[in-house]
Amino acid sequence: MFEYMGERLSSAIKNIRGLGKITEENINDAMREIRMALLEADVNYQVVKEFVSNVKEKALGMEVGKSLKPDELFIKIVKDELIALLGGDVVELEMSKNPTILMLVGLQGSGKTTTAGKLANLLRKKHAKHPLLVACDIYRPAAIDQLKEIGASLNIPVFEEGKTKPTDIVSHALEYAKENKNDYIIIDTAGRLHIDEELMNELQEIEDTFHPHEVILVIDAMMGQDAINVIQGFHDKLNLTGCILTKLDGNTKGGVALSVRHLTNVPIKFVGDSEKLDGLSPFYPVRMAERILDMGDIMGIAEKVEDIMSEQDAKDQAKKMMSGKYDLEDFLTNLKQIKKLGPLENIIKMLPQARKMGLNNIEVDPKQMAHVEAIILSMTPYERRHPEVLKASRKLRISKGSGRPVEEINRLLNQFEEMKKMMKMMKNGNMKLPF
Repeated sequence: MFEYMGERLSSAIKNIRGLGKITEENINDAMREIRMALLEADVNYQVVKEFVSNVKEKALGMEVGKSLKPDELFIKIVKDELIALLGGDVVELEMSKNPTILMLVGLQGSGKTTTAGKLANLLRKKHAKHPLLVACDIYRPAAIDQLKEIGASLNIPVFEEGKTKPTDIVSHALEYAKENKNDYIIIDTAGRLHIDEELMNELQEIEDTFHPHEVILVIDAMMGQDAINVIQGFHDKLNLTGCILTKLDGNTKGGVALSVRHLTNVPIKFVGDSEKLDGLSPFYPVRMAERILDMGDIMGIAEKVEDIMSEQDAKDQAKKMMSGKYDLEDFLTNLKQIKKLGPLENIIKMLPQARKMGLNNIEVDPKQMAHVEAIILSMTPYERRHPEVLKASRKLRISKGSGRPVEEINRLLNQFEEMKKMMKMMKNGNMKLPF
């Protein structure tokens, strides 16, 4: 997500380091680099022009105080302008009505049906809602079956009436929701390969009849600058309240995210950040700007961890690590929890300075984690708690049980000991814990 753009912006900012002050002459190269980085990332030309002009004007107009170096001031200005481009404030989803009606619209292939399932899953997990998915894509082959399959995998109800008229389906779905106490209705509508009159008439009819509280456009972030035309085309005919950018975990340049709000005034409300059905995250302009600039997203990591571990469990684990009592039993528990976070490389990319440390392109083979798990599971509970007893004969038994070579077991034990030494050093360095 934004890897290429972030690398180019970071490179541009390096040109400011070590300068005594910011002048028009010494930031020209940096501004040129920033302009090229944004244009090559598919950011709209007009947006780039305004962004560069604003950054330059503010950088030249600000005095560098004693507490800030020129490059730190420049980074702050770039970050603030990025946040402004991304929309500034978080725009929350409407959830106060009962039932709240949300209509998803978009072109065919944008990931609309999968996103409907992801959104329903998020509303249930994070906001204790009881969503109902409504199948109104009556044209695309297998669209209804796909939504039913997604609903079944999440244990979320799906209302469908085959290829009936969409307004009739929604009307009956609302009756069903009232009877079954569903408080959030998500309507999955039909898409086309392009915007056409027939598609828009159908969507307008649903909007005019039921007045959904949210009309959300689902759009593929990999479309590039043409995405702006698509958003504007839908916005001209419907009262869009926001959009969801899908496939931001893929090889996307991300320029559309920096252009959407500024050019259409349609806020980004969510981003699709993995293919899994929990791979939908609220869009936070500040966090996104910080990730682009390699400042990480610690809050994002914390929120993911909250889903799999309570605050008290996290504190207990931290205390155990720092006291030197952390063993392979604890490590196995943490390993299973980490697997629930999704692809590990996505979490690593959220760390501060991940690009600088060369972690942004790291690939973690799930098989390696499975091998480690197999090795530890082949140990007895006593061996996990006391790995120091693992001599040659025990290692040979574990090797046979796990199907992994003894060398791999030795490597795991050595890495575990190194990790414990590092924890001990952190403790001896008087690092204060936040509890």
